[in-house]
Amino acid sequence: RMPSCLLKLTRVVLSHKPWALFILIFVFVSFAYIKLYSNVWEDPKGRGPPYSLSAEINCAHYVPSSLSIAGEPSPSTPNVFFVETSEQTTPSYLFSCSVESAARTHPASRVVVLMKGLAKGNGSLPKHWAFSLLSCFPNVEIQPLDLAELFSGTPLKPWYLQPQRHQEPYFLHVLSDACRIVLMWKFGGIYLDTDFIVLKNLQNLTNALGIQGDDVLNGAFLSFKPKHNFMKLCMQDFVQNYNGWVWGHQGPELLTRVFKKWCSLRTIKSMSCKGVSALAPEVVYPIPWQNWKKLFEAVSALELHKLLKNTYAVHIWNKLSHGTKLEIPSQALLAQLYSQFCPATYAKMKQD
Repeated sequence: RMPSCLLKLTRVVLSHKPWALFILIFVFVSFAYIKLYSNVWEDPKGRGPPYSLSAEINCAHYVPSSLSIAGEPSPSTPNVFFVETSEQTTPSYLFSCSVESAARTHPASRVVVLMKGLAKGNGSLPKHWAFSLLSCFPNVEIQPLDLAELFSGTPLKPWYLQPQRHQEPYFLHVLSDACRIVLMWKFGGIYLDTDFIVLKNLQNLTNALGIQGDDVLNGAFLSFKPKHNFMKLCMQDFVQNYNGWVWGHQGPELLTRVFKKWCSLRTIKSMSCKGVSALAPEVVYPIPWQNWKKLFEAVSALELHKLLKNTYAVHIWNKLSHGTKLEIPSQALLAQLYSQFCPATYAKMKQD
């Protein structure tokens, strides 16, 4: 019903034509606009979830039954960790695909996404389609990254508390390098960069890291039991041989240094030594970084099968590839990976 105040206003303005008629029209239009606006944003169920799913995201359609039936992840199954050390809270398609593919292939594991940009103590997530989509998966947890707490009780806490470190050119990357080795030391489980697409369950790759090629190990994938001595040596090397001004010195170069010492090697090769495995490149780095453009080239179903036969996950080398246009849908290798291993994210990409 029309409010009584508007009825009174109508009687008044009708006696003061035509200027008053203009005022009346203006008031009615304003009232209609406000009502419409409030209906658009009003939660039809009252104070429901702070970030309800977008209309185009249907959890019942996208979440596989195995995940729904599994219910709560098993406490005895190691976690899968992702880390975002910047303040970024608008995940990309690749970020979403990484988490979705890990959730689908690890239904019994907690897939924990730690983001520095999320406010601690605030129970709500920013409004973004990726958070809504990933909330469909019961084993995905998105949490604030508390760096002081994470580094406490480790050799990296004094390093982190030095303010001058934050001015170094590669600080965010070095910070990510630090987080992953501390997570593996403290909690164990699996660590993945947010530019991986996971094809198979990684839990049987224990105390392992991958060779990216060129006699270098890469830490974009790590899998270790908690308190493993190899990770302890990595933390010690991080502090003792610290150099934040050289790209990769605290990341791939650190892991390569420690593994060579661990195994008394001069050259990295695919092997297991003292309980730590250096995995062949095809396991998690099937596309060498020098050939990253292959991800955007069309491949047949047979080629794709051969390429990924012995592969558990594919690193997308986002630092190099992020500015490249990907046609959706297409037969490009990357488009086919999206389609098969993160179909919910892929559907959103097609829609957009």
